[in-house]
Amino acid sequence: MVDQSRDRPHIYLPDSGESENYTSPRTGTTPPPPSRDRERHANELARAIGRSLLKAEQQLDSREPEIATGKPGFYLEFQVLADQANAFEKLENRQKKIELVAVQKSAEQEDVVKATVFVPEAATDYFRSKVEQYRNQETKKGKPKNEALVARLETVEIGTVRSLFTDDSTLFPQDGQEVWWEVWLRRDQRETFNIITERLNIQTKPHAISFPEREVVLAMADVEAMARLIKNSDAVAELRIAKDTPSMFLDMGPMEQERWARDVADRILEPGQHAIALCLLDSGVTRIHPLIEPALDPSDMHTYEPSWGVHDNRGHGTQMAGLALYSDLLDVLQTSNQVKLRHRLESVKILQPNQPNDPELYGAITQEAVARPEIQAPTRRRVFCMAVTSVPSNQGTPSSWSAAIDQLCFGEDDWRRLMVISVGNIRQDMMATDYLDLNDVSPVENPGQAWNPLIVGAYTEKINIIDPTYVGWQAVAHAGDLSPRSRTSVAWNNQWPIRPDVVFEGGNLASDGENPAIAIDDLCLLTTNYRPNLRLFNSMRDTSCATALASYMAARIMSEKPTYLPETIRALIVHSAEWTPAMQRRFQAATTQKAKHPLLRRYGYGVPNLERALQSANNDLTLIIEDELQPFYLDNNSIKTREMKLHSLPLPHEELERLGEANVELKVTLSYFIEPNPGERGWGQRHRYASYGLRFEVKRPLESHDDFRKRINKAAREEEENTTTRTESDNWFLGSKLRNRGSIHSDIWNGTAVELAQRGAIAVYPVGGWWKEKKYLDRWQQSARYSLIVSIRVPEVEVDIYTPVLNRVELAVDINT
Repeated sequence: MVDQSRDRPHIYLPDSGESENYTSPRTGTTPPPPSRDRERHANELARAIGRSLLKAEQQLDSREPEIATGKPGFYLEFQVLADQANAFEKLENRQKKIELVAVQKSAEQEDVVKATVFVPEAATDYFRSKVEQYRNQETKKGKPKNEALVARLETVEIGTVRSLFTDDSTLFPQDGQEVWWEVWLRRDQRETFNIITERLNIQTKPHAISFPEREVVLAMADVEAMARLIKNSDAVAELRIAKDTPSMFLDMGPMEQERWARDVADRILEPGQHAIALCLLDSGVTRIHPLIEPALDPSDMHTYEPSWGVHDNRGHGTQMAGLALYSDLLDVLQTSNQVKLRHRLESVKILQPNQPNDPELYGAITQEAVARPEIQAPTRRRVFCMAVTSVPSNQGTPSSWSAAIDQLCFGEDDWRRLMVISVGNIRQDMMATDYLDLNDVSPVENPGQAWNPLIVGAYTEKINIIDPTYVGWQAVAHAGDLSPRSRTSVAWNNQWPIRPDVVFEGGNLASDGENPAIAIDDLCLLTTNYRPNLRLFNSMRDTSCATALASYMAARIMSEKPTYLPETIRALIVHSAEWTPAMQRRFQAATTQKAKHPLLRRYGYGVPNLERALQSANNDLTLIIEDELQPFYLDNNSIKTREMKLHSLPLPHEELERLGEANVELKVTLSYFIEPNPGERGWGQRHRYASYGLRFEVKRPLESHDDFRKRINKAAREEEENTTTRTESDNWFLGSKLRNRGSIHSDIWNGTAVELAQRGAIAVYPVGGWWKEKKYLDRWQQSARYSLIVSIRVPEVEVDIYTPVLNRVELAVDINT
């Protein structure tokens, strides 16, 4: 590869998108319902519904007047085969206030899915009537009436507490066992819930997280008390187990001597008054450390609970602070240059000093923690960093915590936040032979399933062991491969985002070949210690370390480019990432797109490069686009897709054509934040988690504008149908099927220079989400903001493609001004 100096600023394309009306094609036909013996099936369902309604009547009659509140009703649990789960969409009826509240796989039958529906007393006969019509009436086309719903139903039972429990079934409490429940309330039911919990003497916590259709609170009760609450109110949509206090690695050893710290402190140039901030949500920070004090003002130290104080009594927060402020401290210590601090620190203590057993609603705590520095310094731009994680997520399904973080990032009134979150660590003993296999079956921890923040895993280049104590020992991970304790999303269901997004240095483990691998100082990073009176330096490793380094990079980009959107900074980090040679060898051995999928979920998009994120080169230029579009609009009482944006790229056509068959790379990254709408109701069209999705397509050589648009329509249709007839033969490394997960999409096209010269347009277009499916929530008129990063690289030829592109952009700006 021909390397040229990175000394050219990226090219920003203002107002580059041309808006076009865009109509997404209608989705294809829904797979037909199973073939049934109509009368027999109707009779069996009628009997099951009859039994359920008899129990419902008894339940309604047994409501306790002194306790009951809200509208009387009951829950029905429907069962369908997994391949017929689209029937759940038809269980709801908004006019009759019938609401689908929870969907879960059956613990007893792998191929069965259960859907629980709240039915008001006034609509008791609704489903019985549907079945009778199916049995006795026909449509104008001669089909059984309501066949699309009724023929897909296997059976129905009265709903219970277990019917609303969408967590891991093994966590369901035993009879008489009091637990903290995460209670997901139906829309506008908080007051009802407060009334009935007070009447039942059920202990609750004051925190709550609000989403468009759900509000999440904590309550302590046994199964019997929860059953009384459900029977006597209409408030509950879903139940999960509240998780214990997050765990972290805090047992770190000393590395270096005090004189080094004093030498660095004498060389520090403090951040300016208007410097951006890197805000740590952690265990607090020890400000008196000589390397931290210049960047942390006392007014910028906060705590979630005043009684905890603001100082670090665990160590983790101060270790994070050293890396977030300096990156690897060893690099700073080994030079004699001045140390210019380009960003300041803020700290919010969110962990109780004594690690109590009581769970907390960490989404609410995180929301309140974010508000503290924003109130203190409302105009300051900042990056939020959190390496606090809890138990692994359930196959990637959003939790109240991860959804709260997505909501924080999405913000309000175009106020977005950039947050950096860890994937979490593997905590069990690890043999060297278990490496990578164990990583792939260890899912990302909560809240790493969030869509909007940058989610960070760990890789390592640290393999040298020089400590004589460990003669003969070997590093577990090879240079450039995954850090041994980093978690992955390989085990997640396919519809959830690729996690991690990127990986940063997280250190390595050492193995003697016989016993479990251990951490040693030679394979860790150097950072600050929280007890500077005893020792000034400490070692750090694993994904907390990687998350601090990622936050450092985000803060550096924000300090250099303070006007960039948070979506753009996230995009630049992902866009600058590349897979190491060790990772590339594994991708090269993956001969199919299917084989690449677990590797992408292990490594994300690779290791980011700060220099590449900030600067272009003559043979490697980056274009930055920030724009927005309105995904949907209301037309004749129906919500439809409204517009797409077509971006013409100022390609250096003459230069590319002269290069002819030379190899070139086109890299595209699309980044946007979604508004979350969580709740375990299945993830079909109507109950999608994301407010909308955006996708990109690049014009092909010799493709006309009309053909390009038709291809976009086809791509949108196939995504809505979850099918594809396309082959990934257009030289994209990942292809749309792999890259279109979550809310950031990145891919690389390889081809010849002459082919690239004819690919001068990129379309950004919407696909469906709950803004489209849920008209009553009135989000259809809102705009979607996005960042589009495009790079052109000529890796094998010494050529200047940057200057002609810059000239074309400047000429276009002059013409338009």
